[in-house]
Amino acid sequence: MKILVLGGTVFLSKAITAEAVRRGHDVVCAARGASGGVPEGATLVPVDRNRPGAFDALAGEQFDSVIDVSKYSVNWVRDALEAFGATTPHWTFVSSISVYADHSTGSDELLPPLEDDPAQEFTAERYGSVKVASEIAVREAVASREFIVRAGLITGPDDPSDRFGYWPARMAQGGRVVVPDSPDLGFQHIDARDLAQWIVFAAEERVTGTYDSTGPVMPFQMAIGEIAGATAQPGTQLVSVQESVLKELGINPWAGPRSLPLWLPQEWAKMVGRDVSNALANGLRVRPLAETALDSLEYERGLGLDRPRKAGLTAAEEQEILTAVS
Repeated sequence: MKILVLGGTVFLSKAITAEAVRRGHDVVCAARGASGGVPEGATLVPVDRNRPGAFDALAGEQFDSVIDVSKYSVNWVRDALEAFGATTPHWTFVSSISVYADHSTGSDELLPPLEDDPAQEFTAERYGSVKVASEIAVREAVASREFIVRAGLITGPDDPSDRFGYWPARMAQGGRVVVPDSPDLGFQHIDARDLAQWIVFAAEERVTGTYDSTGPVMPFQMAIGEIAGATAQPGTQLVSVQESVLKELGINPWAGPRSLPLWLPQEWAKMVGRDVSNALANGLRVRPLAETALDSLEYERGLGLDRPRKAGLTAAEEQEILTAVS
């Protein structure tokens, strides 16, 4: 197959490209190239999707599959559909479970669609609404040929968010590790390599439809335990801290500075409680969490376990919590 990946240089799109090459496909990546090169065996065509005529360099090319990993632009999605939609038999669009309006109950109701607006503040709700608009654009342009992947938390090596990697990196340093005491919270993730394998499989087999695309739900505490079992130094002690204490100390959930990554307050609990049985029935396969943790730790070590992070607690911030609960 001849596959066009819109991206190919970072995390998921890079994993998709590597997987497609591994499976013997002819892969063209349309990307700026500013974030690095594409995997060996793929061809990079420099494209800036913010510029008019972005796809002129690919004019007249035909592809068996287009895989669009556009993060946050309806205009990008529409431009690609205009350029290749009419002639492409299978179209993958990577969306997000952020499209759902209610993450406290797990309702399937979607957020209202929104157009691009660079003047507006980036928020989770706006991100989800832009993804809703992008999904609509895909369905309108390539109806019955679309494969829409509503991804959840994507993990594994090369993750630029620093979220999941915080935990294996912290466990490997040992000592007393602060973990949130959230007995009712679930955990879902998908290793980027597993999602990439499924996306390429779907292109090969012409799988269509819209899928919540993450792994099965497990208790959050069990997930932390599995990560610790795979990566923690001997003698590491997990210190459970109540959510009320974390909130009082200004510890942020999910991501970002001064956070305990992947922890969510109750009103967001169903963000990690989606039913993925349809995806699993249609070819998605997931590796053990411990394997993702070990591979993420290797990646973290390459970056440096003591480096400044985009997400997680510093040693001083963690000690502040430990002092407060001692």
